[in-house]
Amino acid sequence: MKTIVPVPVSVSPSDQGYALTGTTIIQAESPEAVRVAETLAVGLRRATGFPLVVGPEPGGIRFTLGADPVLGAEGYRLVVDAAGVRITAGTEAGLFHGAQTLRQLLPPAADAGTTQPGPWPVPGGEVLDHPRFGYRGAMLDVARHFFPVAAVCRYIEQLARYKINHLHLHLTDDQGWRIAIAGWPRLTEHGARTEVDGGPGGYYTQSDYRSIVAHAAAHHITVVPEVDTPGHVNAALASYPELTEDGQAPELYTGIEVGFSTLSVHREVTYRFLDEVLAELAELTPGPYLHIGGDEAQSTTETDYQTFADRAVPLVGKHGKTAITWHELARTNPLADTILQFWGTSGDAPETIAAVKRGNKLIMSPANRTYLDQKYTEDTELGLKWAAYIEVADAYDWDPATYLADVDDSAILGVEAPLWSETITNTDAMDFLAYPRLPTIAEIAWSPKETHDWADFRARLATHGPRWERQGIAFHRSPDVPWAD
Repeated sequence: MKTIVPVPVSVSPSDQGYALTGTTIIQAESPEAVRVAETLAVGLRRATGFPLVVGPEPGGIRFTLGADPVLGAEGYRLVVDAAGVRITAGTEAGLFHGAQTLRQLLPPAADAGTTQPGPWPVPGGEVLDHPRFGYRGAMLDVARHFFPVAAVCRYIEQLARYKINHLHLHLTDDQGWRIAIAGWPRLTEHGARTEVDGGPGGYYTQSDYRSIVAHAAAHHITVVPEVDTPGHVNAALASYPELTEDGQAPELYTGIEVGFSTLSVHREVTYRFLDEVLAELAELTPGPYLHIGGDEAQSTTETDYQTFADRAVPLVGKHGKTAITWHELARTNPLADTILQFWGTSGDAPETIAAVKRGNKLIMSPANRTYLDQKYTEDTELGLKWAAYIEVADAYDWDPATYLADVDDSAILGVEAPLWSETITNTDAMDFLAYPRLPTIAEIAWSPKETHDWADFRARLATHGPRWERQGIAFHRSPDVPWAD
C-alpha cells in the first residue's frame, strides 16, 4: 500500500490480498453507495474488460454507508483481504474518496482507456483516512485563456483522483469575461471576444456552466466562481463604459500586465451591476461560496478600495452565499465571515494575520509554494517566474499552519493550488504545469501533519507516473522524483 497519494491517516498492510476477476461483483445497497459503485465500475470496466455488475448481492467489492464519528464528513475505512474489498464511510463523499484509494491500489494499467490483460491484484491491509482540511481546492483561470467545457470537466476528473473537493473558476479578468449574464449581455457579446495574445476567446453559456457544476458535483467537487473586482475588469469596462470613471470604453486587452483597470466606485450603476451579476451566479451555483477577487487593485485609491469593499462584500451575503476574496481585502476590516485567500510569498503579512485574529478564516495559496503556473526551473518553457521557481520538493516543503506567524489549523479553512493561464492554451500545457505539483498540494491539504515526509512522498509519487501515462496526462518528469517505469 505504498502507492497512495495523499497519504492516509494510517495504513496497516497484510499478506492477504484480493484480485479482481471476471466474476467480481460490486455490492452496494443504498442509493449513495450505488452511485459511487457505478462510477468506479465505469472506470474499471474499460481497462479490465470485466462486467463488474453493481447490485445488492454479496460481492468482492462492497460499499457500506454507516455512521462512524472517527471518519467525519469525508473519511473512509478500506479493508482488503482474501474475501474482497470493503469500503465503509459515513457519507457518500467518504465512499467516493475510498474508491479513489482503491483505484490507486490497483496496477497502473487499471487507468488505461482500453482493455488490458491484467491481472488485477489489490494488496491486503487496512486504510483509515480522513482529511486535515475541509477545503481542498484547485483554481483554473479560464479568463486569460479560455478552455472549453470538455477541458474543464477533464480537469475535474483529475482533481477528484486526489481528493480535491473545490474547483475555483477564475471567470473574469482584463482579457475576457467568460460567463453569460442575462441582464448584461455585452459582457460576453463583446468582452469575451479575445484572450492573451489575441486568441478567439470564448465564454460559457449558463447551460455550459450548469453542466460544469453538475460534472463537478458528480465527482464530489464544489464549484467556486470568481468575478474579480474592483480591478482586473477591463473586459467588463470595454463592454459597459458606464462602469468606468470617465464613461469611456477602453479597448479590449490581450497582454498580461496587471493593475491598470478599476470599476468606478462612485457610480451606483457599479453596485447594480455587481448585485445583478452575483444574483445570477448565486442562482447558477449550488455551493456556498462566491469569490469577488480584490487583488492587485493598483488603480483604485485606498479610500475608494475601502468604499468598494464596504459595498461589495455584503452583496454576496444578500444572495445567500459566503464571500471569498484575495487577502488584500484584509486591510478593509471585512465582515468576520469573509474568507481570505492568501497568495503572498512571505510570512510577513500583518494585515492578514490581524484579520485572522478578528475572526476571518484563510484559504492558503502562497504563490511560491502552490501556484502551478510558476516555472519548475529557469529552463522550463511554460509558466511565469515572478513568485518563484517551484519544483516538486518546493511545493511539498511547507506547512499551512506555520507559513504565517500565529496562524494555526483552527484559522485555516483549507489549501488551494491556482493554475493561472497566461502561458497555457491547451490541456497538454495544463497537465505539464499541474503534474506532479497538483497531487503534491493535494497531500498538503489532505494528510495529517505528522505524516509529512519528503522521502516517503517522492517514493509514492513515483508510482503515479505510469498511471498518468495511461491516462494521457503529459506530466513533467521532475528530477526530484525517482519515476517508476
